[in-house]
Amino acid sequence: MDITAYQTTITKASRQELNCHKSAVIWLTGLSGSGKSTIANALDEKFYERLIRSYVLGGDIIRQGLCKDLGFSHSDRSENIRRVAETAKLFIDAGLIAIVAVISPFQEDRAVARQLFEPEEFIEVYVKCPLETCESRDPKGLYKKARLGKLSGFTGIDSPYEAPVNPDIIIETDKITVEEACWQIIQHLESRQLLSKENDDE
Repeated sequence: MDITAYQTTITKASRQELNCHKSAVIWLTGLSGSGKSTIANALDEKFYERLIRSYVLGGDIIRQGLCKDLGFSHSDRSENIRRVAETAKLFIDAGLIAIVAVISPFQEDRAVARQLFEPEEFIEVYVKCPLETCESRDPKGLYKKARLGKLSGFTGIDSPYEAPVNPDIIIETDKITVEEACWQIIQHLESRQLLSKENDDE
């Protein structure tokens, strides 16, 4: 099929100028129960308070719609991450900050996702938390089901999680608060000049 991308009059740079901030994808990866979604939502709230345009792309929401046809085989997991990354790219082109909160267990899939973006646009955040802590939280009861053999291919139990080798940010949620995690990310964005300190109201 012969497909040619249509060049729009309003560019990504134009939309970033209108929004008064750069666009980027904040890719939160970690085990189930590590705190990805909690951090993503808290960060989204802080951005909203500062008139920073952002949107959370959570794993559960994506699985209920865009990727509801996918299972949890290795190939389906890879396709899930590919779709999430391509969706995030559209948000970046729109001049927004996409906050992606997905387990994304495989290093290769995260590397493929990163390649879709300009180097400064992709911030990989490893939400690091010991398995035993994640399991003790078990917000969805999934670890319990996996331990009982009622759920197969569960990351961290009978399916591997490949921790990032060189993430942009490491957040240890068993050691710091959600508030501290958010500021760690915001300060990183400021240091890379993706956000200006003028967006900070404190």
